[in-house]
Amino acid sequence: MSDTVDAASTSVAERVAAWACAVAPQALPGGVRESAVRVLLDVAGNCIAARERDYVRSLVAAWDGDGACTALGHARGLDAAGAALVNGTAAHGEDFDDTFEGSPVHAGCVVVPAVLAACERHGRSGAAALAGIAAGMEITCRLTLVAPTAIHRAGFHPTAVLGGLGATVGVGRALGVSPPVLVNALGIAGSMAGGIIEYLAEGTWTKRLHPGWAAHSALRAVAMAEHGFTGPRTVFEGTHGLFNGFAVADIARDYAQLTDGLGERWLLQNIAFKPYACGTMIQPYIDCAIALRQRGIAPHAVESVRCETAEGIVHRLWEPLAEKRRPTTPYSAKFSVPYCVALGLLRGTAGLADFTRERIEDPEILELAARVGYVVDPHNEYPRNYTGHVAVRLRDGELHEARQAHMRGGVREPLTREELVRKFRDNVVFGGASEARVETLRGVLETLFERDAVSDLGACRTLS
Repeated sequence: MSDTVDAASTSVAERVAAWACAVAPQALPGGVRESAVRVLLDVAGNCIAARERDYVRSLVAAWDGDGACTALGHARGLDAAGAALVNGTAAHGEDFDDTFEGSPVHAGCVVVPAVLAACERHGRSGAAALAGIAAGMEITCRLTLVAPTAIHRAGFHPTAVLGGLGATVGVGRALGVSPPVLVNALGIAGSMAGGIIEYLAEGTWTKRLHPGWAAHSALRAVAMAEHGFTGPRTVFEGTHGLFNGFAVADIARDYAQLTDGLGERWLLQNIAFKPYACGTMIQPYIDCAIALRQRGIAPHAVESVRCETAEGIVHRLWEPLAEKRRPTTPYSAKFSVPYCVALGLLRGTAGLADFTRERIEDPEILELAARVGYVVDPHNEYPRNYTGHVAVRLRDGELHEARQAHMRGGVREPLTREELVRKFRDNVVFGGASEARVETLRGVLETLFERDAVSDLGACRTLS
């Protein structure tokens, strides 16, 4: 497809809008509906787990718009934009949320908060929310395949840049806007996109904010378009469009990835759910480390640890190596392969409780992390696949190795519904709920798409 569109041509946004506005909840395949329920449960659990974290408390305190919308786990009602902002930030804040394996993007933490807030604000049904979540997540997943890794390489966070456009599709569909209105909303959302990955430098909080800001922007973009504000219909492929502004130029754009087979192939069914509370591409490395621990590898006998890795993740998860071996903040530790491999070898876990100030200063973990290094494998399949490899050299010269050919929790080895329910339960209890309350909340969420009003979500404001 050309980088320019003349007045007589149909733009990419127009094709997307025509499809999205026609998505019917009753016609969705069973697998798509099940995926949406799983994402809703996972997003809600992550929101509640993070409710008392300092960054969430700071955000809630800074927001002065009260209203009828739900910030999950918070008694105070917020306006729609505030609920989307808080839920989007909390859902992604512990990096325990869903991801798309084709090229990394977090769809649920942007689309779900935006759609839920829109439906609560405007009195829409659970079926409308289902249609919006399905359409918005599908477009988010497809957007990341247009130019894989190109946005990351340009220094931007794909979830921040692309998530707002996907959430705009979701909100527009949930509210039943017309295709021309949705096209304008997408054009507006393109000018609201952003999100630099400089958070990597010091482990600061801005990455956590990206999905919340994108979700809140989607609500604003749709509202503005409904009231006549216009945006460029060539927001995706235009000379100064999204993929020419936020992506390196040397990776080809393939807009057919976004539009071909819409409604026939549902990529959101390939959403991956994380077993560990840290960066997506680290997950297989933790499984490898735990496998070696289960073989009886004693950490005190380890001389060195070497991991094969993809070149495309070195700048985010391996370098600067001094910071990765001794993370300065709990958040920075979530993006450190050395720290997480040491956790796996020493403790056999990488849960929410493993990323605290006390834990990242544990001398035993740090001493082992200091011996973890990497070598780039030029044949690594990233970003099409996320693999793991850990090789441990013992002081007596013995070499022990573990490999994992894919991400557990992804399309090749999905988590079961029971595993996801267990994760939800653990997250909600971590957030302060009683075991009895967990089942009530789960019941509300698992039946939300069948309810007459998404306002029933208000039951998730209290945990006692």
